[in-house]
Amino acid sequence: MVKDSNPPKLPGLGRRPKKLFRAIVLAGAAAMAAVSPVSAKAPAQTPVAESARSVPQAEHQQMNMIFVLVDDLRFDAMGFLTPGLQTPNIDYLARNGTYFPNAVVTSSLCSPSRATILTGETARNHGVIDNSNSSEKGLTFFPSYLQQAGYQTAFFGKWHMGDATDAPRPGFDRWVSFAGQGTYWPTERLSPAEVAAGKRQQLNVDGTHVNRTGYITDELTDYALDWLKQGRDRSRPFFLYLSHKAVHSDPEPPLRYKDQYADLKVTLPASAANTPENNAGKPVWVRNQRNSWHGIDFPYHTDRKMTDYLRDYYATLSPVDESLGKILHYLRDYGLERNTMVVFYSDNGFMVGDHGLIDKRNAYEPSVRVPLLVYAPGTIPAGAVNQALVRNLDLAPTFLEAAGVAKPAQMEGSSFLSLAEGKTAAKDWNPGDFVYEYYWDVSFPQTPTTFAIERDGMKYIQYHGIWDIEELYDVRHDPEEMHNLIDDPKHLETKVTLRKALFDQLANRQGEHHIPYTEKFSEGIVKRNVDGPHAADFPADWYTKPNLPTAFNGYYRDTPEKLKADEEGKTYIPGGRSGE
Repeated sequence: MVKDSNPPKLPGLGRRPKKLFRAIVLAGAAAMAAVSPVSAKAPAQTPVAESARSVPQAEHQQMNMIFVLVDDLRFDAMGFLTPGLQTPNIDYLARNGTYFPNAVVTSSLCSPSRATILTGETARNHGVIDNSNSSEKGLTFFPSYLQQAGYQTAFFGKWHMGDATDAPRPGFDRWVSFAGQGTYWPTERLSPAEVAAGKRQQLNVDGTHVNRTGYITDELTDYALDWLKQGRDRSRPFFLYLSHKAVHSDPEPPLRYKDQYADLKVTLPASAANTPENNAGKPVWVRNQRNSWHGIDFPYHTDRKMTDYLRDYYATLSPVDESLGKILHYLRDYGLERNTMVVFYSDNGFMVGDHGLIDKRNAYEPSVRVPLLVYAPGTIPAGAVNQALVRNLDLAPTFLEAAGVAKPAQMEGSSFLSLAEGKTAAKDWNPGDFVYEYYWDVSFPQTPTTFAIERDGMKYIQYHGIWDIEELYDVRHDPEEMHNLIDDPKHLETKVTLRKALFDQLANRQGEHHIPYTEKFSEGIVKRNVDGPHAADFPADWYTKPNLPTAFNGYYRDTPEKLKADEEGKTYIPGGRSGE
């Protein structure tokens, strides 16, 4: 097995110069640049020669589209970025397509992100705010517009959005899905008696429930390929949405990959350590969360080491990579490779101990950043790296533009097709500020309602309904977000400006500022490890003496004048005279 020693620090990769990006993408790949996608028949992922037989002519001239969505895939969990990982088909897309290292999601949680992908709307407008039973009422999913333009559409996999049902949704001619998170295996979460009686987890296939027969990634791939080969009208363009369960917790690789990374040396982020240096400038909730369901000290309420978790996480990605290889081979074998755009993406990022946290939900870089690769030979430049900040909000408009469909009025994102085609440079791409929203989840109360905005490399984060500090990071120079600049006098103007911009942009389309929430039906996942760290203290500078002249200064809007009064220990009176 592969062993890597001292892998590079990758959390800040997306903020590095373009030349370095290109070097990273191409490093170690030169010898494979001309090979075809990897054969997916066996776990020994070895490149194969291009098919020797002649391929038929392309069936039509309109652009087909295949969207491969992975669940919880960390932005750097790909072989061309992290030495030791074996993802030859994903790497193939990077070498032969365009890689977007600064792709982000506007809400880092399964259901809200998936709703944004499907609607082109933000959570405050589409209303799917957590993984509970949010309504899909009134929403239009972009494949419906593709159908109107003559496309055949198909969905295979995890829906997990809105109403908790696996029933077929509007916009899809072919439907294969399952309820909720689903399971990796057909007998998972069933009792021995149920298994003995023949009960199995099921798939909803066009409205009919059928028993599962194998590993979920393999099953979904087989359904998708069957539709491509025999279930569609070959005279029409197609849109295929392949939505994997992998690599969501708890990742479970198939037996053929079970020990793939047994010898891989895994290095966690330096910020995973519970040290004064790492905790400096971090909110109380962050320090408290490390000993929780979503913390490195008590991950999912187990004593499992994150290094062991990651080995299974990476191995669970291998069948997804294998699936991608099968799809790429199909496109080549049937003469569709130069007529089809493949987009590889994740619904959110993943923390592996960064700042003591695991999973996602927060506004830190490893949570909001996701992989994005676009591949279409002859249309999308090969081996290109585009540093533009692209959001999940922008996917629906992009797919529609590729189909020649105008963006509907309710969609808030912008098509990045011209970026992917190399017709627009990253410096000329201006979709606006990156605004992030996450709403407190009653079932997982560790993470508060979080709002963030990024403009010109400065990220401002604030929290709603808790007694805690704000955060401000220069992510271009501090990509690991270790230095909170929120109280730095040099950044007062930036803080004030971004606060106002964030508030303005968080208004819904009615101009309202509402905090949505769903029904509380239990106490939630609230336990802490009895032997782990206890509650964190407040910031030291919050402790002060009574009866000071500055006692009420914190109530007023931040201004240079107020800052001066604070520094001088004087009372601040807006528009008036400050004094002792």
